[in-house]
Amino acid sequence: MSIEAKGTITFQNFGLGVWALAAKDVTYELFEPPTELQQEGLSVNITGIIRDDIMTVAMIGPVLEVQSFEISDS
Repeated sequence: MSIEAKGTITFQNFGLGVWALAAKDVTYELFEPPTELQQEGLSVNITGIIRDDIMTVAMIGPVLEVQSFEISDS
């Protein structure tokens, strides 16, 4: 099941580092994000799926596998 999330891209310094989406009420850990999303402070809308079958070292929130995204102005 796909979800839509809107927020800001952040880089978290856990282990080797992890890219995340800081949405309104939750932080998602991005699973293998495209290079275009690997920019601190980028405002985006992401469509993806929550991966319940993956555990991570950072464990900062649900793991979101990006299916598509749109960079927004705000």
